[in-house]
Amino acid sequence: MRIVMWLLRFLLFFLLFGFAVKNDHLASLRFFFGGEWQLPVVFVILVSFSAGALLGVTATFASLLRQRREISRLRKQLARAERAPTDAAPPTAVAQAPETL
Repeated sequence: MRIVMWLLRFLLFFLLFGFAVKNDHLASLRFFFGGEWQLPVVFVILVSFSAGALLGVTATFASLLRQRREISRLRKQLARAERAPTDAAPPTAVAQAPETL
């Protein structure tokens, strides 16, 4: 199984390497105020992919932190509820008859 995984990795590497070699043309990125960069197409694709992956990881990480805080809060609430005396009866209201004139 390890050999198959290494073969797949090498195949993927060579496919991506071939893609990079075939797409070595320059791309012009034009910015505001006349700014312009000349970069290889592969570099532009790599930067775009990396930025998207970073954005996705950041969004997932924020959600993960929010869930961990909620789990921590719920565990503390459960611990407090388990420590509370269970044999004490809750207070009951005594009904009083309304006074008549």
